[in-house]
Amino acid sequence: MTAVTAALRPMTRPDLDVVVPLEQELFAGDPPWSAAQFESELAGVPDVRWYVVAEAGGVVVGYAGLQAPSHPGDAADVLTIAVAPSSQRGGVGTLLMTALETEARRRGAGELLLEVRADNDPALAFYARHGFERIAVRRKYYGGGRDGLVLRKWLRAAPAAEG
Repeated sequence: MTAVTAALRPMTRPDLDVVVPLEQELFAGDPPWSAAQFESELAGVPDVRWYVVAEAGGVVVGYAGLQAPSHPGDAADVLTIAVAPSSQRGGVGTLLMTALETEARRRGAGELLLEVRADNDPALAFYARHGFERIAVRRKYYGGGRDGLVLRKWLRAAPAAEG
């Protein structure tokens, strides 16, 4: 896929028929989220927001979730962002990330946080292009003893250093 020719929309329960197998394919070693976990997340709307990107014909090629901040100024959390291998590097991830950031800003979040495997170079490059910076390491956070990184993007001016 060379350009986004798909539409962003809220995730619904019927989307899980595609999302769950895609999750299992993309995150097999991490471990992947189950159908029950996704259903629980969808039941949490509006505190969480889930999106899918579907191509013409309704085929889901990507999905992402956001945990809204508890209070204005707090952090919002990217729960996951995933794109089918056949649609990667075609703008689907950017469409999803833009939607998450827009929703986080709409809800007054001061920052956007996420966790990513330290060895996931394509994801790290994607997040860097979207303005995220590394703020912490979570040792052995992922399956197989792999480290995770916590990344942050300020959604408004960073707080002044105390001094």
